[in-house]
Amino acid sequence: MSPSESRSPLVTPTDLSSTATKDISAAMNGLLADVFALYVEPSDMLAELREDNKALAGRLREAHNVCEEHRDIATASLIEGWIDETERRTWFLYEAGRRGDSGGR
Repeated sequence: MSPSESRSPLVTPTDLSSTATKDISAAMNGLLADVFALYVEPSDMLAELREDNKALAGRLREAHNVCEEHRDIATASLIEGWIDETERRTWFLYEAGRRGDSGGR
């Protein structure tokens, strides 16, 4: 692109109208309210992270199935790695959040 050609402006949060800013803020408040709680019990945080990772693994499996249907082996292979990592995190979060018995297990 030559310097004389016009470029479209980059839209940034500061370029948004006040109405757009209010609408976006209202939409995000509900999503972020739990995230920015002043204090969350560690067990609740671990449980939420575990459930989020379980949901992510499910969505990744769905995407993997679509890749298999279309014989996209490369993308399916990448997703398999992500599924493994997600399942590993889910297991660690489960173990971190459960109470041990009197024998230390």
